[in-house]
Amino acid sequence: MPAMEKRRLAPGLDVPVIGMGTSKTFDVPEVDDSRQAVTNAALDHGATFVDSSPMYGAAERILGATLGDRRAEAIVATKVWTPDDDESERQIDASLGYFGGHVEVFQVHNLVGWPTRLDQLERRRDAGQVDVVTATHWQASAYDEMERVMRTGRVAAVQLPYNPHQREVEARLLPLAAELGLGVILMRPFAAGGLVGQAPSAADLAPLAEFGVTTWPQALLKYGLSHPATTVSIPATTRPERMAENAAAGDGPWFGPEEKALVERLAGA
Repeated sequence: MPAMEKRRLAPGLDVPVIGMGTSKTFDVPEVDDSRQAVTNAALDHGATFVDSSPMYGAAERILGATLGDRRAEAIVATKVWTPDDDESERQIDASLGYFGGHVEVFQVHNLVGWPTRLDQLERRRDAGQVDVVTATHWQASAYDEMERVMRTGRVAAVQLPYNPHQREVEARLLPLAAELGLGVILMRPFAAGGLVGQAPSAADLAPLAEFGVTTWPQALLKYGLSHPATTVSIPATTRPERMAENAAAGDGPWFGPEEKALVERLAGA
């Protein structure tokens, strides 16, 4: 198994370039063999950055349970998501409880109530319950506001969508993150699953073999991570073998302009 490359998400926090998301995939009533196997595969293959949110139903609780006594191996990123100030404190407390009282990366989900949420998360950071405060959004219509948040100096990283069908962040936000020294967490590397069903043939992927690519999902992960401003990608899956396949994309060499253009053509972008 090749070594997983690590990149700097924030001062004092280096993370593997491939992690694991939990949106939709971990929203189940109780821990089952599938979720436990996926979490184990992520940890076993070095994809130790795991992302969740109260927006994802039961996902935080299920993720915390599957980590179990391996919690110390994981870098947990979760979120606060509510316009209500009191409810946000309850959300933060619940999230901390699922992960042993401490979360490495805490995010303002979709910038909801962000000035006050940053106040709250900064207090938790000062109390030692949180290491890094960040913010997320998935809609291009919110990128003006995201730019304002990035320029406050109050967030160490941002989470944004980036794939061949969603490239709006290339114009402003990725260059700005590089300029400001902010980490970038990539959501939706497969366009919320929309790109996975468009897998090209093995012959079409053959030019990418020298980059360690054997599958279409690996090509998509390498696509996002080949941008120099990006830090970690968080694909979600319910299959441990797919988690292992994703993790195998976490090492160079990385794509140049020609390879990225090929992936865009194969994706119909």
